[in-house]
Parts: sequence; structure tokens; C-alpha cells
Amino acid sequence: MSATPAEAAAILADGCDHISTREELERRLRDGERLHVKFGIDPTGSELHLGHAVVLHKMQQFVELGHRVTLLIGDYTARIGDPSGRNDARPPMTGEKIDQNMRTYREQAGRVLDLERIEIMYNSTWLAPLTTVDWIRLLSKTTVAQILEREDFKTRYTSGTPIALHELLYPVAQAFDSVAMRADVELGGNDQLFNLLLGRAYQIDAGQKPQVCMTTPILEGTDGVRRMGKSLGNYISLIEPAHEQFGKVMRLPDELIARYARLAAFWPASEVAKLEREMGTGRRSPMDAKKDIAEAIAAKYHGTAAGREARERFERTVQRRELPDEMPTLDASGARKVADVLLRAGFAESKRAAERLIAQGGVRIDGEAVTDPGAPWNASDPAVLSVGSRRFVRVFRKPD
Repeated sequence: MSATPAEAAAILADGCDHISTREELERRLRDGERLHVKFGIDPTGSELHLGHAVVLHKMQQFVELGHRVTLLIGDYTARIGDPSGRNDARPPMTGEKIDQNMRTYREQAGRVLDLERIEIMYNSTWLAPLTTVDWIRLLSKTTVAQILEREDFKTRYTSGTPIALHELLYPVAQAFDSVAMRADVELGGNDQLFNLLLGRAYQIDAGQKPQVCMTTPILEGTDGVRRMGKSLGNYISLIEPAHEQFGKVMRLPDELIARYARLAAFWPASEVAKLEREMGTGRRSPMDAKKDIAEAIAAKYHGTAAGREARERFERTVQRRELPDEMPTLDASGARKVADVLLRAGFAESKRAAERLIAQGGVRIDGEAVTDPGAPWNASDPAVLSVGSRRFVRVFRKPD
């Protein structure tokens, strides 16, 4: 991507809700600096989601403008647990779980980033060798009062919610990452601003040029209330099938349509403003708007054809209530109840969860709702078992 310094600054600032400071960013771009850009992700879950992609998209813009971009995997800080935006402590993670989560991060990040043009680092490289004396020296540069200025810590402290001492290490460790990497720019969600600014202060103390801190908005999950997260069950993964991504977007509250267009489909601000005007005047229905956004998101991670197919599948199976052309098959031999078949199909994690699905009215056999959690499986072969509007399986049983 070719751009003048002024154009580059506008591209990079677009979509950010805080930059410390934009003047520094513009000056360094005018000076022709090739900036070292850092973004860190702790492997606390096995999947990256659309919330992560907000910042990954901004990273890719730096890549396309020719800067040095590093994805930092927080394999050491994951052991501490990031308290940002939380009202309780994260449970400790084992090294085995961290390693397991990290295995697919590179491939998942590659759905947004050009991996041939970025570096990947691990903060255990410099944090693991630190001695007790090193940690004392680092901790001495920050006061407890400063740490408690963070909104999440302040809220927990004033409400009497416990704050474990090890949690106070997290912002210090993240700040030292910036020193170790000699970062020129650090990206993060807006809940990370305190940590980013602390890294800037640590760099000044170390005699380095302070990093520019750039934050992006936090994307709400599919419940429309809480931040997107796998532990909350309100996430849309970067690697789940296109039709699953499409279906989840279609369940969003209408209030989030414009926000997802901007932060998840990455539409320009002018296009989002046009969308809002058209919905406000009734020229565009929320349903059509959501389908456009859902298709754009599915296409971004699976290709144009897959996005179009996901839309057609939704219109066929949900809006016109037709069966999908293709669906998996399941041998339900020996299964006595509908709940057993749900469990065998992988539509529920436990028999109790399967019974809850049935009681909630989301289970159908050949289009007929099943509401009795103890209902026997006595459907004729083959039969189509569906859960909601997106999960189907053709069930048969081998003759005795």
C-alpha cells in the first residue's frame, strides 16, 4: 500500500478510540521511520474470535504500509492472567494448557494477517529468565496507588472483591515486554490502555523512545451486552464454518448492526453512516443489513463463494424453512431416547444439556418439535434431526 505520511496517519488512526499521541505518530511517519509495531495475545483460549480481529485488522494495515509488525504470544503472561476488564481473578493456567492453546494461534491469526510479513515472538523469552532481584527492580518503578487507578482494580477494590498479589504483576510484565522489544507502537483493546501507557513510562525510564499507544473499541459478543469471549459463550470464532459465523451474526440485537459493520466487517465509516441512515428511514431492513454484514464476515474468513453459500443456506433453511442440500449422517443404533441421539450427534455436551435443549423447544425431528426431555427415539429411518436453524443431521439405525 502506497500512501503519503498524512494519508498513512489517517488510515492508521481510523477506527481507533485513543492514540497517545497522534502527533507523535504523524511526526514519526513524516520522518520516514519504519515503526516496530507490537500486539500481544495471551493464549488463554483455544480460538481467536472477531473481538481479536479488530486489532489484528489494524496490525495488517501497518503491515501493508511497510512497517515491522510483531504478534507477541503471551505464553508467560498467560500464567499470571490478564485482569483487564474483569471483576474477578482469572484461574491459573498450566503450561500444558498454554502450549495446547498456542498450537493453532498462528494459523488462526493468518486469517487476518499476512504471516509471511510479520514476526511472532513469545514473552517467555525475556520474562522467564528474570530473577527475583529483576522483578523487585521492575516493581519498584510502579506504586500500588498507580495500579489501583486502573478501572477494573479500582472497582474490585472498592467493592471488596479480592485482588490477588500476582495480578498486580501483569501490567508490569506487559510494560516490560515493550522495553524488551523496543516497540515503537503498541496496539490493544481500549481495556488495555493503562498497560500500554505503563509500557511507555517504562521505556522512558529505560532511555528508549516511548511507544505510541493505540487502542480500538471492544466488540460486544452475540448477547449484545458483554465483551466477546469464549468463556462467556457469546463469541464468533475466526475458524468456525462460514454458515456458523453467518447464523451467529443473524442472532445479533439490531442495536449492534452498525457496530458489527464497522468493527467486524470493517466497513468504512461513510458506508456505516449510510447504512444507519437507510435503516432509520426504512429503506433498508435490519434483516437485510444483518445478512449483508454476515456475508461479508463469512467471506473474509472463508472466501467470497463461502460467504454467498452461507447466505443462501440461511435464506433456504431459516427463512424458507427448507432442509440443507447436504448434511452429515449419523448411525443411532442402540440409542433409545432423543437425548441420546443429540449427545451422539455432538449437539449437546451431556445428557442433561440435551434434555435442556429439548425442553427449550429447539429440537425437531423431520420438522416436528420435540418438547419432552424423556422422549423415545422412534422415528422412521432415515429421519432429520435438527437443533435450531443451523444444525442438521440425517439419522438412521442399522437393522437388528
